[in-house]
Amino acid sequence: MLANTFRPRLRILHGEAIALGPGKADLLEAIERAGTLAEAAKLLDMSYMRAWKLLHTMNACFREPLVTTARGGSVHGGAVLTETGHAVLALYRRMEEESRRAVEPAWEEMQTHLAD
Repeated sequence: MLANTFRPRLRILHGEAIALGPGKADLLEAIERAGTLAEAAKLLDMSYMRAWKLLHTMNACFREPLVTTARGGSVHGGAVLTETGHAVLALYRRMEEESRRAVEPAWEEMQTHLAD
């Protein structure tokens, strides 16, 4: 039997655009691991076009790009988190953790109302 759990899903909005959310943070981590946008998309089982659109939105929403890219071709492309990208990702993950800790007392109480 699966245990009950909760997961805060934070979204940072810039106007109407979602500048950063759980999926975009996961994409940043995948880019950091894979070194290319195409490989990061594969790791997350998403299309390259979807990953590119998410990255384009993130880069447009922040004062400085979160990721820099180099075009593919015979030497293959690359994608690297910038200093700002690393800082923003760390802050987002910190916000997630602090959110989890903040709602823990209410979560304990909520569990008393959940079915077995």
